Amino acid sequence: MNKPEIKYCKNCTSVSSSAIPLEFNEEGICSGCETNEEKNDVNWERRRRLFENLIDDYRSLDANYDCIIPVSGGKDSYWQIHLIKEYGLNPLLVTYHGNNYTEVGVQNLINMREVFNVDHIFYTPSIDLLKKMNRTCQRLMGDMNWHAHAGIFTYPVRVAVEKKIPLMVWGEHGFMDLGGMHSYKDLVEFTYRYRHEHCLRGYEWSDIIEASKEYEDEIFEREMIQWKYPADEEIEEVGVRGIFISNFFKWDANEHGPLMKEKYGFKEADFEFERTYRKMSNLDDMHENGIHDYMKWIKFGYGRATDHTTKDIRSGIMTRKEGIEVIKKMDSVKPKDIYRWLKYVGWTEEEFDYVADTFRDPRVWWIKKGKWWKNNIWGTPSEYGKVYLKKEEQKKYYQE
Repeated sequence: MNKPEIKYCKNCTSVSSSAIPLEFNEEGICSGCETNEEKNDVNWERRRRLFENLIDDYRSLDANYDCIIPVSGGKDSYWQIHLIKEYGLNPLLVTYHGNNYTEVGVQNLINMREVFNVDHIFYTPSIDLLKKMNRTCQRLMGDMNWHAHAGIFTYPVRVAVEKKIPLMVWGEHGFMDLGGMHSYKDLVEFTYRYRHEHCLRGYEWSDIIEASKEYEDEIFEREMIQWKYPADEEIEEVGVRGIFISNFFKWDANEHGPLMKEKYGFKEADFEFERTYRKMSNLDDMHENGIHDYMKWIKFGYGRATDHTTKDIRSGIMTRKEGIEVIKKMDSVKPKDIYRWLKYVGWTEEEFDYVADTFRDPRVWWIKKGKWWKNNIWGTPSEYGKVYLKKEEQKKYYQE
């Protein structure tokens, strides 16, 4: 059995084991880089006019809201509201609150409503339910934050149906922006299929209920109402439609942050993250840049430092060589926020490490002398810590 081989983009730092759809051309350039280049060929003035014509059809004539903007309170949320308000629309902001906000993230969330003078509603699940979902989803899929992905891509749609507000304004299409899942020629919109197959990893509320019984951490259907996507008939009756701003305006998060700081007082983190150098990203969840991203490293062999360097290389503010040095320092770090999460859900670190090991991708990882190994973007394989799997569970990994 051969050791696993992974491929890296010749232009950025994207890897073939990516958690999002990604392909490579004959020159070894990834689909994310190819799609990013399309931005230079788009007639953005024409796209702006398309956007203006589109929103004119949704301006409310009866004092209702013109649209819904799902927001976390981050720099991109600010930019979406800034743009929508510039066109004179009256948005309703909708937030799923997963109980993990950083202090600065909460400040940005409160400030956002005030500086834009907009209405804002939240859904905040009970703490007991969140703990059960954290444990269940970590065991089921290796993602303790599934509840948050499902929440932001479900609850605002439910609000759109309940309040009969058809237009939903999302930011960038994440899988397209990072991996080139679609072309900029496609003008894709938000769909249930995209939500289910990609954002939610193919799981639904019913899967969580069944898994919780197996893990003796039972969750009941009545607790999962806000994660239930509306029926097709409900969507059609209201005419709910989700558009991505990145299809109409050239998206560059590196420009959004400084502009939102200057105009509206958006704050970046006043502390350093362990797994990324960016201080403006994911402030709505203290674990997103930490233990949640560490699980991506465990599963697929890369992390947020890879994602962020990839974007910055494409934007021209970092070289690939510089990006690789960042990845060397950050991608494999086991973050300290894991101890907050372990206390939160009542697990030991060894229990976490064992569950995490069951999600290692054999396309990436192999075992050698009781340690995990993988190939790296800088060309030589490295050892990355103790194996917690039982002997009978190690068979699918290359051993030497």
